[in-house]
Amino acid sequence: MKFAVITVSDKCFHGRREDLSGPVVRGMLEEAGFEAGHSAVVPDAREEIARELLACVERDLALVVTTGGTGLSPRDLTPEATLDVCDRLTPGIPEAMRAASLKITERAVLSRQEAGIRGRTWIINLPGSPKAARENLAAVLPALRHGLEMLRLPQADH
Repeated sequence: MKFAVITVSDKCFHGRREDLSGPVVRGMLEEAGFEAGHSAVVPDAREEIARELLACVERDLALVVTTGGTGLSPRDLTPEATLDVCDRLTPGIPEAMRAASLKITERAVLSRQEAGIRGRTWIINLPGSPKAARENLAAVLPALRHGLEMLRLPQADH
């Protein structure tokens, strides 16, 4: 199954900081047997994030993982853009990520990541730091393949 990684960061988009989280997420997904289909860096702008998510849905990618824009700053709008795009939510994913993160840091409660489905594409938000992205993805990675297999079933099999 093909995936996309979208890094949401004004600084990375404008070349003022190297994207470190995107490659970490991409590497973890490839190691788990998923196939890279797309990657992008977009600014912290709700409309641009939503546009990139929808472009991934149009490409029929099975999984889109974002990194960044899940905190409390005024420009952290990845969850809102994700909610704008999704038809159905999968709240267990962000719940599991926050629960796992709480074992590491009390600041986990400040993360606002979301997860949901648009058509046959699953969109999952991760925090922006490489360490937090790695920890959060590790918390849910074992369940992703089964969830994606269910999501991608042909209509007649439902």
